[in-house]
Amino acid sequence: MGLAKTEMFTDLQNEIALFAKVFGHPARVSILQHLFKINSCVCGDLVNEIGLAQPTISQHLKELKHLGLIKGNVEGTSVCYCIDTENWTKMKEVMLQFLDQDVSKSSCC
Repeated sequence: MGLAKTEMFTDLQNEIALFAKVFGHPARVSILQHLFKINSCVCGDLVNEIGLAQPTISQHLKELKHLGLIKGNVEGTSVCYCIDTENWTKMKEVMLQFLDQDVSKSSCC
């Protein structure tokens, strides 16, 4: 498999691709939906809620945190996660601008 060659693309194109990638797994979508539903931080009960093993949940949380869509705070021996509202808003603006593009009504194909 070849390299992604991300340096060939603009920062915006790379950012959009990263956002799309994070939504490319239903477990990450489920985690985000759960965090929005409870509207607070979650500390360790995602295994029961999502139904995946703890290491799997941790990997998905790592991806979401790396992109900045969630943030975590250490409380005792566990880490509590919640939506990073500032970064979520920025992501929505970028994605809405991209998704709001329309194809003109030209005769194509």
